Amino acid sequence: MDQSNYSSLHGFILLGFSDHPKLEMILSGVIIIFYLITLVGNTAIILASLLDCHLHTPMYFFLRNLSFLDLCFTTSIIPQMLVNLWGPDKTITYVGCVIQLYVYMWLGSIECLLLAIMSYDRFTAICKPLHYFVIMNSHLCLKMIIMVWSISLANSVVLCTLTLNLPTCGNNLLDHFLCELPAMVKLACVDTTTVEMSVFALGIVIVLTPLILILMSYGYIAKAVLRMKSKTGQRKAMNTCGSHLTVVSIFYGTIIYMYLQPGNSASKDQGKFLTLFYTIITPSLNPLIYTLRNKDMKDALKKLMKFHNKSTKAKTNC
Repeated sequence: MDQSNYSSLHGFILLGFSDHPKLEMILSGVIIIFYLITLVGNTAIILASLLDCHLHTPMYFFLRNLSFLDLCFTTSIIPQMLVNLWGPDKTITYVGCVIQLYVYMWLGSIECLLLAIMSYDRFTAICKPLHYFVIMNSHLCLKMIIMVWSISLANSVVLCTLTLNLPTCGNNLLDHFLCELPAMVKLACVDTTTVEMSVFALGIVIVLTPLILILMSYGYIAKAVLRMKSKTGQRKAMNTCGSHLTVVSIFYGTIIYMYLQPGNSASKDQGKFLTLFYTIITPSLNPLIYTLRNKDMKDALKKLMKFHNKSTKAKTNC
């Protein structure tokens, strides 16, 4: 049999942390906890911002998209990851691995671009408050979201297709707990310089360019905030922007280290823990970051809880 077709027929073996069985048990418990936080927190943000008419603004429209994205992102990874950690069967079918690779890359790229759009939204709200709702109209917001999802899909198709076309010469041992692009590239038995250069080039477009735009936006925002005479206005602006900057720092920091460092110099276990961080920890932190420093979102969540309690009491009385 042609060894280049071996992986497509037999799938892949995800080694993950199989050489540390005790660590697998601990990690599975931690992942379940953070996954539940992600599900509850992001679902609460979506429902609260939809039910509260005061939150029908561009900022919360993008925040809803971020929460929905985090739900999709984690759900595309965690169920399979838990199966890998719990049982002796570490295999994943070729089709399953391909789907996970494309979806994972697509959703990860969306988050990079979406965070840039959210910074532009804050820039417009603080630096051009009188024209904010004219500039950030619903039509433009929808066009931005469609553009982000489309560009990210194109990025995923190009990079993942290039990676999957690399011959593996029968090597199906994937030293990771999911089908991630850097780990897939390492399976190749040929020179991967072209693919690595493509990842780096598109990484600049998808990761570094949005990051530069975010930093520029916050440069202008900082100037505008310092010129504000109202201390209340300054505090509100700092709380809102501080939340976004915290999310940006956590997400972009790990992504840049993973995808844009020269020669993928991270150790194998270090790379796995970094992947765990930005795929599991970051999506669970986003709801906490955005709600703890946002009075409007806190009030909306309180209303949601009251609505839930009333519904529960009504059902009990019936």
